[in-house]
Amino acid sequence: MDSVSDLMRTEIYDGKSLADLVTLEFLAQALGSVVAAVVILLAGFIVAGWVKRRIVRLGDTHAKLDVTLFHFLGNLARYVILAFAALFVLNTFGVKTTSIVAAIGAAGLAIGLAMQGALSNVAAGVMIILFRPFKLGDFIEVNDEMGTVHEITLNNTVIASLSNLKVIIPNSEVWGNTITNYSSFDTRRAEWTFGVGYGANLATAEKVIRDTIMGDSRSHSDPEPFLQVNELNSSSVDFLVRVWVDAAEYFQYQADMKRKVKEALDAAGVEIPFPTRTLIRAEPKREEGDAKGQVDQAA
Repeated sequence: MDSVSDLMRTEIYDGKSLADLVTLEFLAQALGSVVAAVVILLAGFIVAGWVKRRIVRLGDTHAKLDVTLFHFLGNLARYVILAFAALFVLNTFGVKTTSIVAAIGAAGLAIGLAMQGALSNVAAGVMIILFRPFKLGDFIEVNDEMGTVHEITLNNTVIASLSNLKVIIPNSEVWGNTITNYSSFDTRRAEWTFGVGYGANLATAEKVIRDTIMGDSRSHSDPEPFLQVNELNSSSVDFLVRVWVDAAEYFQYQADMKRKVKEALDAAGVEIPFPTRTLIRAEPKREEGDAKGQVDQAA
């Protein structure tokens, strides 16, 4: 019996033992799986890189498209393709990917609950990139901060303040607050209030203000400028003036017009009043008994 068992263990197939054949078959399968995995990974990286470059190039080709958005979409597409390639590689080694996907989902849920603050910034960053309330180079005001947008990432928005300071704002605070974008439109409406004295000739004052402002090359005549008496204050008659100007010229233009109008009104002899207050001092009343006593004492 022992000799028969030994014979079965050492049975020859084309000059090779059964154990050798099993080993060779296993090695062949393993080698085939490794080669297939390498090919899948290489193909995944090549396809992912090509797709990303195509998406980014699409954003670079058209000037009206937001480059940041297409860089984000390109990276997203690249990671999705690589994730699928990794799943295919695991499949070649006989790994059940359904259980792995379920485990990744459970881990992702746990991580999401632990990183709610960070993920809220990422979610807000995605919304900012997709809906584009502002873009790089825009002058904005958000969360009591004003400046030029320098960088937009998934976690935060970086602006350069008026003092050229780097201000980093978490995206959740950007998306959750009111955003004022001063660069969205090509023109803006400048507005001033100029006061003249009650004794001034209003027609003359209006002509001086209009000629001074509309004489500046930066002032737009279309839309029609607005200039009217708006309010009768305690010490002045106030003109409300509204004129359109290029957005890029707004701040300097608004400051220049204040000085020019003041100098023009002075040159025309139009009084520019300052707040005054008239005080009337009343003598205290004397009581009748005190007055009579003073008369008797005098007598």
